Amino acid sequence: MTVIVLTNCPAGLRGFLTRWLLEISPGVFLGAPSARVREALWAEVRQYTGQGRALLAYQTNNEQGYTFETHDHAWHPTDHEGLTLIHRPNSKRSRAKPEPQEGTRPGWSKASKRRRFGSR
Repeated sequence: MTVIVLTNCPAGLRGFLTRWLLEISPGVFLGAPSARVREALWAEVRQYTGQGRALLAYQTNNEQGYTFETHDHAWHPTDHEGLTLIHRPNSKRSRAKPEPQEGTRPGWSKASKRRRFGSR
């Protein structure tokens, strides 16, 4: 089984993939081509993705039972003691505390205090 997921890719590339795979949702292609055809399709996807991103996942004979490859993603597959895991880059924006909005005070809201400590 092979799955290819395209994001923000040209329509021509989607049309090309429908020759070999079934588009089950916009940008999500599913099928069971041979390994040779799968590699040829992936080479075409990588060449014609343009500004978009692509993900390929397929069955293989390993501990997880599958493997995957990415193209132009911020997340990258990383081998960790024989298992393929996703490495997500740290973003300072996700770790930073949100700034309080104007007119609000920091701390618990009255409704939250009632739920937490019982109604008083």
